[in-house]
Amino acid sequence: MKSEAPKPSTRQDIVEKADLLFYQHGFENTSFADIADAVGISRGNFYYHFKTKDDILKEVIAHRAAKTQGMLDAWALKGRTPIERLKCFAQMLIDNRKDIQRFGCPVGTLCAELAKLEHPSQGEAGMIFGQFRRWLGQEVLEPVSYTQLRAQGKGRKLVCRLLL
Repeated sequence: MKSEAPKPSTRQDIVEKADLLFYQHGFENTSFADIADAVGISRGNFYYHFKTKDDILKEVIAHRAAKTQGMLDAWALKGRTPIERLKCFAQMLIDNRKDIQRFGCPVGTLCAELAKLEHPSQGEAGMIFGQFRRWLGQEVLEPVSYTQLRAQGKGRKLVCRLLL
């Protein structure tokens, strides 16, 4: 007998659909109705879970941060060497290139929009960049000395300079 993955709760479904809509259309251009329609619930049921768009945004940011940390942790385990871990990062960019070309960087576009709106959550969204930066420092750059990077070519030296 096949076991199916548990169905996400309505609240979790709202967060996941809002995350996708915020990415594809922007935070400001996504309405409660858009999210409710994507989830397939009434607006009344929607308001039961989230009273304001800012409440949803906070959950979306937390959701993205958790997904990002899970991805970074998986890369740290998968890559035996700093170069292999960096390849995981590059592969993610390759795998998502069509969406990135169409909608931009999921974190960057949200941060830019929130900055333009002078939204109070812009700092929280920016913390996701901090996750990437810390991971790159700990898992890719710290294990390799600057001398090793220089010896291995200008490409690695450039990565070091760009990230630090």
